[in-house]
Amino acid sequence: MSTEQVAQSNLFKPIRLNKNVELSHRIAIPPLTRARATKDHVPTDLMAKYYDDRTKTPGSLIVAEGTFVCPEAVGWGHAPGIWSDRQVKAWKQINDKVHANKSFISCQLWNLGRQADPVLLKEVGIAYKSASDVYIDEETEKKAKEIGNPLTPLTKEEIKNYVENVYPNAAQNAIEGAGFDFVEIHGAHGYIFDQFFQETSNKRTDEYGPQSIENRSRFFFEVLDSIVARLGGDGSKVAVRISPWAFFGGMEGNTRGIEKTKQEFGYIVEQLEQRRQKYGLAYLSIVEPRVSGVLSIEKDKVIGDNEWIFDLFKGVVLRSGTYYSFDKQFTALLKDVNNNDRTLIGIGRPAISNPDIVERLRNGWDAVYYDRDTFYVQRDDGYNTYGFHGQEAPKFSEEQKLYAGVPLA
Repeated sequence: MSTEQVAQSNLFKPIRLNKNVELSHRIAIPPLTRARATKDHVPTDLMAKYYDDRTKTPGSLIVAEGTFVCPEAVGWGHAPGIWSDRQVKAWKQINDKVHANKSFISCQLWNLGRQADPVLLKEVGIAYKSASDVYIDEETEKKAKEIGNPLTPLTKEEIKNYVENVYPNAAQNAIEGAGFDFVEIHGAHGYIFDQFFQETSNKRTDEYGPQSIENRSRFFFEVLDSIVARLGGDGSKVAVRISPWAFFGGMEGNTRGIEKTKQEFGYIVEQLEQRRQKYGLAYLSIVEPRVSGVLSIEKDKVIGDNEWIFDLFKGVVLRSGTYYSFDKQFTALLKDVNNNDRTLIGIGRPAISNPDIVERLRNGWDAVYYDRDTFYVQRDDGYNTYGFHGQEAPKFSEEQKLYAGVPLA
């Protein structure tokens, strides 16, 4: 596939997300959890360089890694938060660098639910919560019960607090305090809202329970509406991510069948479109059926597609999932970006090892393969140790590779 085909595609045409944000191209870096924050979830100097380097092409969009909305949402080490003053001030320094590059950044609002580590939660005195008391697997159930932190359903009072306080506070901190351009509500990959969406993990008996997708999505839409209200009724700074086909986090994936998936997630997408028409939404982020979490699905096991979403949602759609090909066979990328003028293409893992992934695509330059073993380690190795095309690769001593960073605030 020629460089000219890529360069002349929609990929390098501008696209507007709201009245204040026009991207110069259609490549976005989706959220990539990297575990380089401090133990108390404060962004570090390592993260500042990482986000700075990946937004050097003016008019780029990067979605920051999953960011915890409150202490009760945690349960995984060294991911950032957005509830404390220190966290907000640290993120502000990162976002200032992104904006100095004339680029844009979205904060993904994250709550682990049953995917949290019950042991870690126990250590900090936090209860292990989900939609229901349905464990992700037998090993986690055994561990949680042995340490005296069993999984329990969120109470209606706890749901109300998330709706009225936690999520709106996090969104306000992100937009008004830290200077993010957008917030993205994480409704994908088996985390808290997906745990409510799907019957396999939602066994409640109240109005948030499994009787219908209307009930199972109620919590999510109450949070979305509350966030928009807190931001002055303007939803153009708010985005949503869903993964209809993913197995990650113990979800049903395509085992529920194509028609049921389209029916249930179709309701969610239709409701998002109604809200887009009412108060605006920046974009809808969707995960392609070719991936589930950090893993690619074997081709013969891929079932379903996301084309139907464009019939229901008339705003900008960010599509992510193995679009980049290291052998430069960009068939799916070009097909999807050219098929609909409302499309952004998410390129994630290749951007880890190629901070200038936009320019490598534009110019047909070879890309460097990533090292999965360094995805979640608390050191600079495999994080800021990748270079830009045409520049001498950065040289790091072993001591520098082991540097874990310092908090920005």
